[in-house]
Amino acid sequence: MVDLIIAPSVLSADFSRFSAAVAEIDASGAEWVHLDVMDGQFVPNITFGPKLLADLRPRTRAVFDAHLMINNPEAFIPQFAKAGADYITFHLEAAVHSHRILASIRELGKKAGISIVPSTPVSALAELLPLTDLVLVMTVNPGFGGQKLIPSCIDKVRSLTQIRSERKLEFLISVDGGINEETAAAARLAGVDVLVTGATFFNASDKAELVKSLKGC
Repeated sequence: MVDLIIAPSVLSADFSRFSAAVAEIDASGAEWVHLDVMDGQFVPNITFGPKLLADLRPRTRAVFDAHLMINNPEAFIPQFAKAGADYITFHLEAAVHSHRILASIRELGKKAGISIVPSTPVSALAELLPLTDLVLVMTVNPGFGGQKLIPSCIDKVRSLTQIRSERKLEFLISVDGGINEETAAAARLAGVDVLVTGATFFNASDKAELVKSLKGC
């Protein structure tokens, strides 16, 4: 559908240097900035809120991919939209009225994303896919960076690729968790569109070369 997109996650950046982290992402050739928002309830960690997006938004033209790992996401979506998010993704497991939330994100002029954790099957998304611009498959249990990818989660990418083709839908498929040069190759073969990478990106000495490698260039 699209050229492969690399979305470095600032969760793995130095939190005292977010502006520099965004500059590194821009210089690397990566297209998106992935922002992991955690509330200490839906996941066992706390990160940041919409103010960070608002402060960083003037510093880059990159797509802001806001991943809301929070309870009650519908209460905060307008704030993240106003702060400058381009894609707003919430978790199926954190919401009751997911259909309504997806529609509300689009009404705000943003791309609507929905994510599932490793224990949630792709089948749970069946009724929501027509309203979805991005499906984010968590390939680790969310909450912390630096984890190893759970291989069986790549099967979900294959399933989503097949469903998208059969139903003639246009959502992007993203994976998040344990993405490095080796696991990226498996995700590419499965049909992924967006690779979220954290520690692998920020620990790389040559980030531009890493981006090329993740893309399979």
